[in-house]
Amino acid sequence: MNEEEIEEIRQKLLLLRLDLQEQEVIGKEMNATVELDQAKVGRLSRMDALQGQQLALESARRRRHQLLKVEGALRRIESDEYGNCYICDEEIDARRLTFDPTNTRCVGCVDQ
Repeated sequence: MNEEEIEEIRQKLLLLRLDLQEQEVIGKEMNATVELDQAKVGRLSRMDALQGQQLALESARRRRHQLLKVEGALRRIESDEYGNCYICDEEIDARRLTFDPTNTRCVGCVDQ
């Protein structure tokens, strides 16, 4: 990959990181404690609230995982290691990195 392509991917990663961080702030509002007082909230409403809370927790977990992958890709760009497979050290196809810039393995090594 040339410097221009890497810079384009770096910008994409920076925007993705910003978006994930903004979503994390919004997601924290969804993780509020569920009210279990039956006098205030009906049984089905509580069940729905608990389900919504669990979905929000899983979404937060996935966002944090994606954020770690983005941070890793940005570190690899800064250290000039970006674009090489962790397993075989061959160059990862640019189309694969354009689709998901956090990829760390080439197509041949993904199945291993």
